[in-house]
Amino acid sequence: MLYTYRVSKYDPDDRDEHGRYLGAEDTDSDHGAVESAYLRAVAAFADDAGVDRLAIREPQIAAVDAPGLAGLFPPDLAGFHDGAEIPIAVGLELVRAMLRDNGAWCRLEVEDVFTVHVGWDQYVYIGADHACERALSRTHALGLFAERLSASPYDAVLDDEPGEQRPADDIFWTQLRRHLATHKAVILEEGYVVGASRWHRLTDDTIDAVRADLTPRSRLTVWPDLSGNVEEVLARLPVEGLIELIWEDEHGRISSTIADDTEFDELAAMVARARAATALSVDMDERCPLFTAVLPDSDGVLRARWRTDATPGDCGEGDCQDDA
Repeated sequence: MLYTYRVSKYDPDDRDEHGRYLGAEDTDSDHGAVESAYLRAVAAFADDAGVDRLAIREPQIAAVDAPGLAGLFPPDLAGFHDGAEIPIAVGLELVRAMLRDNGAWCRLEVEDVFTVHVGWDQYVYIGADHACERALSRTHALGLFAERLSASPYDAVLDDEPGEQRPADDIFWTQLRRHLATHKAVILEEGYVVGASRWHRLTDDTIDAVRADLTPRSRLTVWPDLSGNVEEVLARLPVEGLIELIWEDEHGRISSTIADDTEFDELAAMVARARAATALSVDMDERCPLFTAVLPDSDGVLRARWRTDATPGDCGEGDCQDDA
């Protein structure tokens, strides 16, 4: 972005020679007048940039019931996904939630025109394709400070991210069908935001319906099918450490949870009536799915910036394309 500003309540005159703030301002939101000033400043920059809608990019949640999203999106978080466009009013409420560290985070952007990134300690980074002098004047009148930077520290830099970018295109789905022809079923993890997934059991009979209902731009991770011997799965849990347990309950719903060895007894009681289950290591060196990909947009273009996890081919265990 040509012009990037760090907007905050911290007076630059209260910084030492290393840029550390030495003043008396709190690093939390006041949930009041100062917070309102931040939102008005963001609105002023958006107006100056001629922007009335924003795209959500790389959304993250701390929990599925993130309080900052309540009232903005349905309980299933429909509409809160990468690439979703929202009006400025909703964008400002997301900024409010992020200032309050209220369980959700995302970048808000209009490609090559405008960006809003909320950082730690009440710093907001605003980028635009021009200087936005009217917004700067308004920000200062609101009692905030806007300092020019070369870039936002929260800019997405794809080349610095680990992993591959594999599109979930027709080739991906064909490979998956080939795998199902031999293995009958797999488990698909739909990563619709960072911090939450939906799980689906794929067979020849379900794959088309599941594919049609996936959240746009989701990260897709395919794992071997669940085991019908739940007792054996539980018996093979490690003596200590973390695992992710995935299970199908008596109603056919698939869920997952991460637990350590102190919680295994509670976990066993939770899945006592499960139809099937499996346990995955949370150690990335031991966690190697069958297939991974990211959903492209409806025109076939992969615009999401997500990276995918390593597959058997990446792990040195052969080419997953031949695993059929």
